[in-house]
Amino acid sequence: MAVAQDSHLRYSLVMPPPPVILSIAGYDPSSGAGVTADIKTAAAFGCYAVTCITALTVQSTQGVFGVEPVAPDIVRQTLSRLQQDFEISAIRIGMLGSEAVAAEVAGFLEEAHFPNVVLDPVLRSSSGASLIDPAGVDLLRDRLLPLADLITPNSDEAAALAGLDPLPPASSWEFAEPRIREFALRLHALGARAVLITGGHLAEPVDLLSIQQGDGICLVREFADTHLNSRSTHGTGCALATALACQLALRTEVAAAVAEAKAYVREAIRHAEPLGRGAGPLHHLYRR
Repeated sequence: MAVAQDSHLRYSLVMPPPPVILSIAGYDPSSGAGVTADIKTAAAFGCYAVTCITALTVQSTQGVFGVEPVAPDIVRQTLSRLQQDFEISAIRIGMLGSEAVAAEVAGFLEEAHFPNVVLDPVLRSSSGASLIDPAGVDLLRDRLLPLADLITPNSDEAAALAGLDPLPPASSWEFAEPRIREFALRLHALGARAVLITGGHLAEPVDLLSIQQGDGICLVREFADTHLNSRSTHGTGCALATALACQLALRTEVAAAVAEAKAYVREAIRHAEPLGRGAGPLHHLYRR
C-alpha cells in the first residue's frame, strides 16, 4: 500500500491535474449531445468534465420527443456541491429547459465569478422541438448573456436573442454577412463580450467571430468552411462549445480556440461511424 501511495505522489508531482470543465446542460439518452457528449469532448482534450443536468429528454438520433426540466433546487444543490469540491477552469452552458432553471444558473454565476464561461444558447433542437420556454429565453438574454465570456449561437438563435428576423434558409454568405454582423452588434449591445455566430445552415458555411474591444470597436474574423456529406451531425453545437471551453481552460487565445474547436468538430464528423437511424453522433473521442 505504501508503494502505491508513493507512486501516486511521484506522479502527482510530475503531472498537473487536468483542467475541470463544468457542463451545465440537458441529458440526451443517445449521447450525441448534452452532458454525456460533453464528457467525451472534454476527455478528447485532456480535460475532466463534471456535470449538472438541467433537463431530461426523450431523445434519439431521430429527434426530441419530450423534455422534463430538472427541479431548480436540484440544480442549485448540484452546482453548489461541485463548486465546493472542484476548481473549475471553464463552464459550458447548453440547454436549460426552463426559466426557473436558467435563473438558478444565472444566480450561481453572479455569486461566483468563474473564468471562461461559454454560453451555447440552445433554443430549439435541430428537429424543431422547443428546448426552453419564452420566459427562459428572456432571462437567458437579460442575465446570462452578459455573464458569458463567449456565446456560440447559430444564426437563428442569434437573431432570436437580438430581436431581429432570422435569415432565409440556405442564404448565401454575400446576403447573410451584413445581417450576421448586425446580429453580433446587437448581442454586444446586450452585454456579450465575444460572439461566435455559426453558419452551418447557410449555403456557404461561414462562422463569424466578433470580439468587443471597447469604445464600440469590434475585432471581427470569419472562418470559412465547406459542407461535409454526413448524417453524423447530432450535437455539433454542443461539441463546438465544449471544445471551446476546453481550449480556453488550456489558456488558448479566443480566435485560436475557435480554429482548433472547429477543426476538432470537422474531424469528429469525418471519422464518425454511422450509428442510429437518424442524425448520428460525432466521433467525440477522435483526435488528430
